[in-house]
Amino acid sequence: MKPLEKIMAAAKRLNKKIVLPEADDPRILEAACKAAGMGLARIVLVGNREKIAARCKQLGLSLPEAIETEDPQISPLLSELIALYFKLRKHKGITEEDAARIAREPHVFAALMVKAGHADGTVGGAHHSTADMVRTAIQVIGPAPGTRLVSSFFLMLMEADHHPKKGAFIFCDPALVVDPNPGELSKIAIAAAHSYDVLTGETPRIAMLSFATRGSASHPSVDKVEAAVKLLKLNRPDLLVDGPIQFDAAFVPEIARAKGAGEPLGGEANIFIFPNLEAGNIGYKIAERIGCATAVGPVLQGLAKPANDLSRGCSAADVLDMIAVTACQVDAHL
Repeated sequence: MKPLEKIMAAAKRLNKKIVLPEADDPRILEAACKAAGMGLARIVLVGNREKIAARCKQLGLSLPEAIETEDPQISPLLSELIALYFKLRKHKGITEEDAARIAREPHVFAALMVKAGHADGTVGGAHHSTADMVRTAIQVIGPAPGTRLVSSFFLMLMEADHHPKKGAFIFCDPALVVDPNPGELSKIAIAAAHSYDVLTGETPRIAMLSFATRGSASHPSVDKVEAAVKLLKLNRPDLLVDGPIQFDAAFVPEIARAKGAGEPLGGEANIFIFPNLEAGNIGYKIAERIGCATAVGPVLQGLAKPANDLSRGCSAADVLDMIAVTACQVDAHL
């Protein structure tokens, strides 16, 4: 079974409730209807049910009865969620009037549903910016206990005939933390190891990437990665990690041996921690566009409950994949 098929099967077994705030978007509606039909998750759309049904009809879709809807203007949850938002944000000067207005915004309403326990996770970003989605997730759902760092990753699926290796790989952080310091890099790696275990059930093998392998060059950016590796080994000696290491030595066993990096990864890394967002973002897009890997994400990690962002260029299939990933993250946050 391919990695994404395993994730889909796990999501079906878990039967989690996932709320989608962008119910006016054709890609969201197509994915919602398909997810409900597959039994991938219990879907909630934020919006007026009659308008949603009419929009589905225009698109040649039939709104399944299994899909719930919550209209932020008249929902029976509204007073509870307004009060919750006010409680969460009053220390920032938000008034009750502000809370009543902001809580009605669909993506905020969806995050509040998750925070209050009325849904297990939320997926949005088809026409909201990453900044809007992530800011709302952090402000409403908040970081997981014991961490203040929210980061992201792309699940890179290599399943085509031309791929020299088949399977699931994690690239991070390509979307959130611009220039992590050594402590932040180590925390991103620890979160990525947990994410990989949750989504694949396989042993995480972490490569802390650099332009040099094991001291082959001297530079402050290499020193940063080296310091992060030391912290990671100190805090999580159980994890398989190597670095600083170049991508080829982390991915190709023959090159790993040639560069003296045969252990502990042996060119078989499945998690690639890039030294900064610039490198991570460029790296995943090259793998996607030239290497034709399937990129699922950006997936957020470090939140108390799952909330995930979509690329504004996403397809309905991308939304469907993210619903499944979000469902699989739920129990990992408990």
